[in-house]
Amino acid sequence: MKNVIKKLFLLFLPTSLKRLIIRPYIEEINKLKQVNNYVNLSFSQEGEDLVLSRLLGNKSSGFFIDIGAHHPMRFSNTYKFYLLGWRGINIDPLPGCMKMFNDLRSRDINLEIGISNDLMANLTYYLFNEPALNTFDIDTANKLIKENNQYHLIGKKNIECSRLTDILNKYLSDDTEIDFFNIDVEGMDLEVLKSNDWQKYIPHYIVVESLSTTLDNDFNSPLNQYLSSLNYTFIGKTVNSLFYKYQFF
Repeated sequence: MKNVIKKLFLLFLPTSLKRLIIRPYIEEINKLKQVNNYVNLSFSQEGEDLVLSRLLGNKSSGFFIDIGAHHPMRFSNTYKFYLLGWRGINIDPLPGCMKMFNDLRSRDINLEIGISNDLMANLTYYLFNEPALNTFDIDTANKLIKENNQYHLIGKKNIECSRLTDILNKYLSDDTEIDFFNIDVEGMDLEVLKSNDWQKYIPHYIVVESLSTTLDNDFNSPLNQYLSSLNYTFIGKTVNSLFYKYQFF
């Protein structure tokens, strides 16, 4: 109940107050960086943003697509880049989530919609007490409920979905260079990837969630086989994220 009240309180706070709340946090980060040049700031759950920074050469500007964005800051693989001046598209189907994105990440394009490989799909979205685990995939939802008593289903909602290529056709110009895709959609990652037009939208890097327990499983997965067929090379891994690089000819 306390968490619900806290979320409602934050949801209806004026944007100016939200920024005031965040400002001391950002100022403290800047102080730490000035005092200690060895500090590497990460907003990601497993340091994925640090890996991306290394791969991208600490670019001061760029463009990303974040599918399953979840939250503008928490567990975010893209917020570090936003602070550097980057822009991107944040996509997440959680009802009401984009109000906070619009408040805190106004340079970005923020879309409250699901992504599917089916045209004009309307899918059931399974909502958990931990929003980062919300999913369209019934098998993933059932597995979470069965294997972890900490998480439980709090509701279901039918959500309108679009193909990724249709979203990008609408919001991107033909000459937009995409530095990376970040995909974290709890069991629907391959479906999201298949909904892209790979002749038109080719990110330099892809970060995608994988809950496989071994590298052998990752190498032999349908997701890895699919990306390999598109000239992407598996170049790295954190505990639950895979990194791919496009091989330009």
